[in-house]
Amino acid sequence: MSDTPRTARPASLPQRTGRQVRRALGARHEPLARPLDRSRARAWLLAALGAALVLAVSTVGALLLFRITAPQADIERARLHQVDAVIRTVPGQTATGGGRLAGGHNSRTEVEATWTAPDGTAHAGTVQALRPAAAGSSMSIWIDAAGDASPPPVDRAALAVSAACAGTGTLLTLLALVVLALRLRLHALDRRAETAWTDGWSRLEPLWSGRAGHRHED
Repeated sequence: MSDTPRTARPASLPQRTGRQVRRALGARHEPLARPLDRSRARAWLLAALGAALVLAVSTVGALLLFRITAPQADIERARLHQVDAVIRTVPGQTATGGGRLAGGHNSRTEVEATWTAPDGTAHAGTVQALRPAAAGSSMSIWIDAAGDASPPPVDRAALAVSAACAGTGTLLTLLALVVLALRLRLHALDRRAETAWTDGWSRLEPLWSGRAGHRHED
């Protein structure tokens, strides 16, 4: 058998995590561990639990937001109808809501159009159309029960994206608070450790350097 000593393998992440958890709970026997070490382990453990709680709360909140708004969007969509409208005139006014975010790469313009409601009545009014809009061309619009033009309903995909963005924003905000609390706690522990080290050194340094014996002889 070879007498070559085996190189110690570094502990894996689960092993290190379990070690920190046992230290935080006081279940790990470490004669050299200071109370400050256990306090740091507890701070990290509480931060990890807080992050997990924040993730759960943000996810549940986003799902609840989607479940609340989705039925309302379905009711709104059910009361509207999509019909074809014929553009009569194009005044050339660009809608304030047009642009890359509101209407894609093409801006929107207000046009005068006519359409027929599902009950057969004719209607006319000002609607928004994608540029370029030409007189005589047709476009799809949404109308309400009275036959008047209405903004398009919000679909479930948009609601899902909105709920996900709200959940992500909540998650990032709460995680930032958890990280801030952890940093403040660790900073306070570092200051406590520095103070304890200074006090201990002030007591031991005269003995270690021999100055205490000189003062005794004097």
